[in-house]
Amino acid sequence: MRNRYRFTAVVALVAGLAVSACGGGHAAGQGTTLNVVGFAVPEAANKAIAAEWAKTDAGKGVRFKTSYGASGDQSRAVVAGLKADYVHFSVTSDVTRLVDAGLVDQSWDDGPNKGIVSSSVVVLAVRRGNPKNIQGWDDLIKPGIGIVTPNPASSGSARWNALAAWGHIAGNGGTDAQAEEFLTKLFANVVSLPNSGRDATTTFLGGTGDVLLAYENETILARQKGEELDWVLPATTLVIENPGAILKNADPKAKEWLDFVLGPQGQRQFALAGFRPIIDGVDTTGVKGALDPNNPFPTPKKLLTVENDFESWSALSKKFFDESDGIVTKVIAASGKAK
Repeated sequence: MRNRYRFTAVVALVAGLAVSACGGGHAAGQGTTLNVVGFAVPEAANKAIAAEWAKTDAGKGVRFKTSYGASGDQSRAVVAGLKADYVHFSVTSDVTRLVDAGLVDQSWDDGPNKGIVSSSVVVLAVRRGNPKNIQGWDDLIKPGIGIVTPNPASSGSARWNALAAWGHIAGNGGTDAQAEEFLTKLFANVVSLPNSGRDATTTFLGGTGDVLLAYENETILARQKGEELDWVLPATTLVIENPGAILKNADPKAKEWLDFVLGPQGQRQFALAGFRPIIDGVDTTGVKGALDPNNPFPTPKKLLTVENDFESWSALSKKFFDESDGIVTKVIAASGKAK
């Protein structure tokens, strides 16, 4: 499918092993190490892109030192001093934090992709065969349905999930009061709030809950790894747009890396890992783990975006996720599920 949009504390870091992209001894990048800090979900895709970049003149000899974890935690860690040349976060506000700290240039999102490097949509992951017969958002608030979704206090994917649930009501003519009532019922059925999207997937696959609110690419990746699950693309869902940015003091090679990530080769690797490409013309066939490997990214009936339906990340962050007055923050607190 063509993506029509250009699209706690002590921080626990999940440090990945360095990915080696070594080439010949006289390669231009020989001796260069790029520090990549990201949210947990795209780790496999980034490794695959690095392997492809290593085959090019620009990528020869470049090594990667990586750290992956919950998006908000990772962003705060960079502000606190974690070394990074390139960051890949779940939500734009986690890059904005680095801009405010003077670590990323104000113009980071001026390009045609508006700072977005990867994209997906929110789906409802279910047990193999969908034993609870989940068909859409309204089924999630029925009695006896156990939901797994990460914690918005630490996880960007949790924020996408909550916004998608809100949009199911507000994006279809409902009032804010009705949307808040729906969120209240949904979080009443939440049985686990892990720290990150990846932790939530692990929790669900371990047997907790009946439904996992997830990135579409997470469900595809899980099946690629041999896990047994299905998922439902709800009639109304939200485009997930994950930002990437280079830090002001980054090694010059980081710009070449970002260019490759945004190009057809990089986006093809994202597609193979279950992400929806952010540029046109990318081959999306042969995506293992998808419900239909040759048509892996079906078009939902109603596709919401932050820009069209939530104004901006700065506006929605205050409205929904403010630490004291955010709608989602207060709904979770009232549910008694907050950590």
